[in-house]
Amino acid sequence: MSNNQPQPLRNDSLDLFVVLSRSYNWVTACTNRDIRRHGLNPTEFGVLEVLFHKGPQPLQQIGEKILISSGNITYVVDKLEKKQLLVRKPCAEDRRVIFAELTEKGHRFLSEIFPAHTKAVEQAVSGLSPEEKQQAIALLKKLGIAAQEQF
Repeated sequence: MSNNQPQPLRNDSLDLFVVLSRSYNWVTACTNRDIRRHGLNPTEFGVLEVLFHKGPQPLQQIGEKILISSGNITYVVDKLEKKQLLVRKPCAEDRRVIFAELTEKGHRFLSEIFPAHTKAVEQAVSGLSPEEKQQAIALLKKLGIAAQEQF
């Protein structure tokens, strides 16, 4: 008994893309759920996290680090400033450059929530052993660099 349905050709590159996308979406969904528990959206958390770990940063560099446009960074910083989690400070050497800096309240807030966020990330990627995580890191870096070079 033959099936007249055409059999799709197997393509490892397409399979990798689908699996990578689905994995990313589920890991992100888990971590975003944790972020939202604290009254933030993922972009707001990204801005605060950069300032928490790197100290005061020019607005443009924050946008580049978390991959958002300058218009969006202004909007997000406005919201975080209203929540009194960060302040803008002009650069002493170049008035065109504006830095964002965590307030004391912002630093306390991140100090309180970051350990739980770390646990949420650990839980989201707990399907891999420590050795598998190291392998995945190495392979995904290699993949990202190659894709960037082709872009």
